[in-house]
Amino acid sequence: MQPAPTASTDDTIAISARGLAKRFQSGDRELVVFENLDIEVRRGERVALTGESGAGKSTLLYLLGGLDRPSGGKIYFGQKDLSQLSDHELAEYRNRYVGFVWQNHSLLPEFTAIENVMMPLLIRGAEAEEAHDAARARLEEVGLENRAGHRAGELSGGEQQRVALARALAGRPQILLADEPTGNLDAKTGEMVMSLLEQAQHLHNLTLFYVTHNSAFSERADRRLHFTKGQASPDWKMPDPSFKGGSTYHV
Repeated sequence: MQPAPTASTDDTIAISARGLAKRFQSGDRELVVFENLDIEVRRGERVALTGESGAGKSTLLYLLGGLDRPSGGKIYFGQKDLSQLSDHELAEYRNRYVGFVWQNHSLLPEFTAIENVMMPLLIRGAEAEEAHDAARARLEEVGLENRAGHRAGELSGGEQQRVALARALAGRPQILLADEPTGNLDAKTGEMVMSLLEQAQHLHNLTLFYVTHNSAFSERADRRLHFTKGQASPDWKMPDPSFKGGSTYHV
């Protein structure tokens, strides 16, 4: 019998998974996205997820961010077992500890830039003045303080994505998850957004996971996990890595 998965005792580990699996029912057959995945990522690390579409990269982000629950195994945020959290507690984990940046910025079009950035803080229960000041600081961080009063539809694609990054940073998360954050942008704007991600990760000592099909961007990570349909393999760029990949992925 396999021993029950446990959290790492290393207090430098930001997030880890033990025996992680995700399966979906597709008609009368079961689709196994991945299984038996073990990972450990330290605080302040930058991890790129690369490889084929449909091989599980975004699925892994959803699980680490508490947006979905695994079919098997455990995810630990520090010593906290996410599988033991109620839906309400999992929502609080997402709001307080995780920032999300998607390929589609997902801004609310009827709100201004600063109102969009304030939203996670207001949901958390912050006072309006506190949320406003924090949102303005994050917009300054991404170079958009002069666009704070503009509605989302009045902003360029690159500006919208920078507002989305400011929103992800508003609540002072510990983990930042970015799913193809430059996928809809031209090369110059994509480089700007990627540089801002890296700047934010360094400034706030964030643990950053990002999905990318851009090989130049993936090479800027501390470590990479490459996915193909049927297999995933780690491409380590650090000695004695703590990220324990190499599990077989079945699609």
